[in-house]
Amino acid sequence: MSIDEIKDKKKEEMKKKNQVEVFTTPTCPYCTKIKKWMDSEGIEYKEHNVAQDKKKAKEMMKMSGERGVPQTKVGEEIIVGFQPGKIKEALSE
Repeated sequence: MSIDEIKDKKKEEMKKKNQVEVFTTPTCPYCTKIKKWMDSEGIEYKEHNVAQDKKKAKEMMKMSGERGVPQTKVGEEIIVGFQPGKIKEALSE
């Protein structure tokens, strides 16, 4: 395996580790707040509207055991509520 292949593999592993998903609803003010905060911090994320996507809603509840939003998944860590400090901490691990 070449050095470039090793670097690419390492980048891909880091990307997976720091992959961010946010589970939201359109009427939740804290969902709006967490998305605005992540945008201002330059954190890339994938949003799942659990009011529209029932499959993602079930996935969210199975992951955390919670129904409340927002829920942020960083790698394998689940953070319930508006908790920027915990999100930053999870991203730095």
